[in-house]
Amino acid sequence: MKNIYISLLLSLVLSSSVAAQHTSKTAKNRTTRSSDAVRKDSAHSLLYQYYFGQLDSLNNDTVPMRFIESDPDYYRLFVPIAYYYSPIRQVSEMKWTFQMPKTLPDIGSELLTYNTSLFSKTKRTNRMVDAVLLKLYVTHPELVTTTERSIMRRKVFREDVRIKMSSEAKVMKLFKPEGVKEDVGKAEMFIRKPNWWTTGGSGSLQMTQYYISDNWYKGGESTNSVLGNLNLYANYNDREKLQLENLLEAKFGFNTASSDTIHQYRINTDAIRLYSKLGIQAASKWYYTISGEFNTQFARNYKTNSNTVVSAFMAPANFIFSIGMDYKLKTKKVNLSVFISPATYNLRYVGSSDVDETNFGLKEGKSVLHDVGSKLQTTLSWTIMSSVVLDSRLYYFSNYKKVEAEWENTFNFVLNRYLSTKIFVHARFDDGSKPNKGSSYFQLKELLSFGINYTW
Repeated sequence: MKNIYISLLLSLVLSSSVAAQHTSKTAKNRTTRSSDAVRKDSAHSLLYQYYFGQLDSLNNDTVPMRFIESDPDYYRLFVPIAYYYSPIRQVSEMKWTFQMPKTLPDIGSELLTYNTSLFSKTKRTNRMVDAVLLKLYVTHPELVTTTERSIMRRKVFREDVRIKMSSEAKVMKLFKPEGVKEDVGKAEMFIRKPNWWTTGGSGSLQMTQYYISDNWYKGGESTNSVLGNLNLYANYNDREKLQLENLLEAKFGFNTASSDTIHQYRINTDAIRLYSKLGIQAASKWYYTISGEFNTQFARNYKTNSNTVVSAFMAPANFIFSIGMDYKLKTKKVNLSVFISPATYNLRYVGSSDVDETNFGLKEGKSVLHDVGSKLQTTLSWTIMSSVVLDSRLYYFSNYKKVEAEWENTFNFVLNRYLSTKIFVHARFDDGSKPNKGSSYFQLKELLSFGINYTW
């Protein structure tokens, strides 16, 4: 490959010498033809030494090593070889243009004594590099490794260098009187290599309390409730084509109710969700995506004033596998994902004999239900203002005989870094299961709470 480059670069020297001849117009009327020939030979030698004389120290062991000054105008010859558009445009362009008759004499070159070739160096170099690349494409196409289109589609990564400044100065030093010179501490700087993984999470503990005395004139009962929420994520993004998202969500809450004489505590929120999504970029904001989800609950839950088990761990449990397209939009305030899957497989499992499987769409005596259909899932995180954040999740699945849909909305009113008030609204529709009361398949749950909130 070195010999190929040397031969191509020599052709670049000849082109350079021709260009240099074109820039020596001021001396054309002062010399004879014989002196022009001598100057032409000298120009060949000087141009070769200026542009490529340094390469002799690389190809000839008898020549001492010389300093090679890098020139950004020639970068396309020394980076991994790619198919560029400009060489083809140079060959295809029509170089003839209509020449207007000169009405005024050109006296600029006589009055101003400067080298005009310095202002066109980059343009002339690009034309010569294009000629070398075109010859390389024809003679040695096997050396080309990529294309200009592939290079331009790559995203620019601007987070590879993170600078963190830390000072060891004490606060009291800021209040010392002027004129006292003292070391305010040293700053440390470190550079961290790019890491395509981002990890983090958030946790909250919300509490509500409602007290009514026994002799309250309108009646009622006192209740206390606690709700814990934990979210952990680990995402991979190479800033080019591949994205991997992993999310673990856990919620557990209970309340007290004096109307239930059998159970001291009643579970009102119980959910475990493990979600993973792998995407390969298809367009600017669209990704070919494969997703998998597992969800169930932690503990057993009972009917009011009864020992009948409504749900338990792995009863039910859902395993969802989907293939489709994912649209992603991320701005300063909005993080949106819309996943459309025309091919979704849903496996529902009821692993406890104490749970009535018919309440979850299974036939009596069966523990597994297989469903194939389509799915739509959207997630939205919207920072309405600095102190109000909306987190929303919409899930829709249909096997073309029944529909299962959920819409979760959490409004987080941030008081400070640790305290917040939350409004949680969860709507659900499932016409594949037996309704508990009446004939409506629509279900709704709402919670307003105040508590501790922390994000890392």
